[in-house]
Amino acid sequence: MLSKQEVEKVAKLVRIELTASEVSKMQKELSEILDYFNLLKKVPKFVKGQYPTSNVQHLRQDEAKSQEDEVAKKLIKAAPDTKENHIKVKAIF
Repeated sequence: MLSKQEVEKVAKLVRIELTASEVSKMQKELSEILDYFNLLKKVPKFVKGQYPTSNVQHLRQDEAKSQEDEVAKKLIKAAPDTKENHIKVKAIF
């Protein structure tokens, strides 16, 4: 468990003022967080080739599919602002 002095030092570093009850509360909470990090340190690290890759989902190839002209015309017509068969949108930058 963290000492009161350690909690007060952290509070000073982050520029917050803590009451005595808040210091004791932070002692418990910060200690729990640090204990959790120590638990995570014990998890084995991933080593390439350690796990089987046979069940990795393979993605399909990216292929352009042509659409009928009528569908494109309907979409452009439904847009609020168009220019030369293109949909106008607000500038991002």
